[in-house]
Amino acid sequence: MCGRFTLRRPEKIKIERVSALDFEGTGPRYNVAPSQNILGVIQTNDERHALQFQWGLIPSWSREPKGFINARAETVAEKPSFRDSFRRRRCLIPADGFYEWRREGRTKQPFYFQMKDESVFAFAGLWDTWGNEGDKVASCAIITTTPNELVGSVHDRMPVILRPSDFDTWLGDEADTDELHELLAPFPTDYMQGYPVGLGVNNPGVDEPRLIARD
Repeated sequence: MCGRFTLRRPEKIKIERVSALDFEGTGPRYNVAPSQNILGVIQTNDERHALQFQWGLIPSWSREPKGFINARAETVAEKPSFRDSFRRRRCLIPADGFYEWRREGRTKQPFYFQMKDESVFAFAGLWDTWGNEGDKVASCAIITTTPNELVGSVHDRMPVILRPSDFDTWLGDEADTDELHELLAPFPTDYMQGYPVGLGVNNPGVDEPRLIARD
C-alpha cells in the first residue's frame, strides 16, 4: 500500500497546461497522511485544473463517508468502489517521495523512496465526489501495483508512478482499458533510491524535514 508521502517542493511541479499559479499557497509537506487534503490535477474538456482532495476515495453511491486510500491496479477496473472513477475520473497526484515499512521482528522499519535526482513526479490517482445532506467531499485514492526490485526489498506493493509522457493518456478520454492498464506498471528501479528513516513518520501529526533524514 501507499500510506504516507511527501511533497517537499511544490514549486517544482511541472505538468503541461497547468499554471504554476494553481500550486501557489501549497507549502512543503513531509508526512502526508490519509484523510488529509492533498493536491490533485484533473482534466475536463481538455482543460486541466489543480484541486484539493481528501485522501481516501469515497464512492459517490456510498451511504457513509468511508474512504479508500489505495486501489489495486489488478482490480481497479472491476471493483465497484473504483471502476467508474477508473473510466471517467482519473487524476495526477504530485509527490516527490513516499514511505513504506518493512517488518523487522516486532517493529516496522520505515523507508523513504524518491527519484535519484529528488525531482517531483506524479502518482496515478482516481477521484470522486460524495454528498450527504448538502455536504460534499471531493476525495481521491492512489493506485498501487507490484513493486520494483528496490521497493520490493521492503514491501510487496508500491504506488504507480506515471511518466510525464503518460500524463495525456491518463487524464484524457480516449484511452481504452488496456491502454490504461499498461501504465499501471512498477516504475523502473534504475531511476529511484531508498533508505531507512526514523520512526517519527509513524505519527501523522509530525510534519518536519527531519522525517526524511537517513536513519
